[in-house]
Amino acid sequence: QVQLVESGGGLVQAGGSLRLSCAASGRTLSGYTVGWFRQAPGKERDFVTAIIGSLGSTDYADSVKGRFTISRDNAKNTVYLQMNSLKPEDTAVYYCASGKSPFYTIPVGYNYWGQGTQVTVSS
Repeated sequence: QVQLVESGGGLVQAGGSLRLSCAASGRTLSGYTVGWFRQAPGKERDFVTAIIGSLGSTDYADSVKGRFTISRDNAKNTVYLQMNSLKPEDTAVYYCASGKSPFYTIPVGYNYWGQGTQVTVSS
């Protein structure tokens, strides 16, 4: 059974940094696309970034380009999301997901999800 577990969320002041982790069991992440999405209260789940397939190319939402970095540690079977220069509008529950669909910017492109981790950025 595939499980994804996010960690690293918390409360941070605007301008600060956090690093989220997505640890997997039951699946070798390097063979799949791993995406990060976020969902604020009352809003849809939005694409943040993805590391794509075995080649590991990356893509980012415009709102986080230059501030967030996705990376993968194959030895630890873990994907990370480094978030710098955080803004209050980054406040949301962050989810990681794994899949093989080419539609990696939308939730239906993934078949396994973590439980989410809360990120709160205070102004």
